[in-house]
Amino acid sequence: MSRQNYTFTSESVSEGHPDKVCDRISDAVLDAFLAEEPEARVAAETFATTNRVVIGGEVGLSDQDKLHDYMGKIEDIARACIKDIGYEQDKFHHATCKITNLLHEQSAHIAQGVDAAADKDEGAGDQGIMFGYATTETDALMPAPIQYAHAILRRLAEVRKDGTEPTLGPDAKSQLSVRYQNGKPVGVSSIVLSTQHLDASMTSDDVRAVVAPYITEVLPDGWITPETEWHVNPTGKFVIGGPDGDAGLTGRKIIVDTYGGAAPHGGGAFSGKDPTKVDRSAAYAARYLAKNVVAAGIADRCTIQLSYAIGVAKPLSIYADTFGTGEVPPAQIEAAVAQVMDLTPRGIREHLGLNKPIYQRTAAYGHFGREPDADGGFSWERTDLTNALKAAL
Repeated sequence: MSRQNYTFTSESVSEGHPDKVCDRISDAVLDAFLAEEPEARVAAETFATTNRVVIGGEVGLSDQDKLHDYMGKIEDIARACIKDIGYEQDKFHHATCKITNLLHEQSAHIAQGVDAAADKDEGAGDQGIMFGYATTETDALMPAPIQYAHAILRRLAEVRKDGTEPTLGPDAKSQLSVRYQNGKPVGVSSIVLSTQHLDASMTSDDVRAVVAPYITEVLPDGWITPETEWHVNPTGKFVIGGPDGDAGLTGRKIIVDTYGGAAPHGGGAFSGKDPTKVDRSAAYAARYLAKNVVAAGIADRCTIQLSYAIGVAKPLSIYADTFGTGEVPPAQIEAAVAQVMDLTPRGIREHLGLNKPIYQRTAAYGHFGREPDADGGFSWERTDLTNALKAAL
């Protein structure tokens, strides 16, 4: 029997965290290519440090002339991202940092395993395992620690950008330790927040006075008690932030991107990868399926695992675990999800509408637990498969 009373901790990082700056640029490059051609191939990686951004990887368009034209737009794309995030520091400024573009054409050997042929389905872009997870403990069907850790930083970014709190800087990290009783989240035992501030005279107490009202606003009523421990900027001043304070790299925050450690992760990062890469698209599909299983009332918790081989269209395996909360055996759920959704790479992309420029918005505050957008963004958060799943069972 699973534990019912415990404390679980998850962390989030803001859009100004060095790794998230890189995720944002990589996904902005992806969006630019998908806006030009829905079947564009992109695997973009970004590195950022003091006064420098380096972008590398592989891209592909069917029109080579257009590919050459787009290479000239990469620098402007990166600067726009850095500007929107809010970096205007002496040693990391959107207008003055040096940007190096090392993107090149996609490997023909990779392309031949992925591209659709007349007599077969398109294969997966790589081998790998992907996990999706959902739980009833929040309205978004996400684990509470990561969902609220994200919410805190999103709120602080809002008041920073709208001018309400001009002393806050772009770089920040949050961490919540959530208490569970009878398997349900009931309170916060500790709150850790480190946020960049632009006023060098501010103390940790000064920063806490700024951020505490927003943290209290975001968390459920009663979760903060006199026993809750607060650690706000525990090391003192945090004026130098972003890539000037610490180097950043695409794909280093995979647990922040998913379930905060409350569920397995297959290992692959998402940002900068077009949806032929199952690291991204199949992880979205697995979340979509797990969320619909829970939304349908089939289970209170559900993990779905999918596995793929490069050049092979159909998943090699489908695994479900409902942690003893399911209304039916997991094997029936495995059969049902395969029945209600085409889990080939092309089937996933078409079902979820993934060949669109919808990825830049995913780069910070989590890929899951968000509201679906009217233009197709976060389509994997829809719960439109519930009736089909029930019928399949």
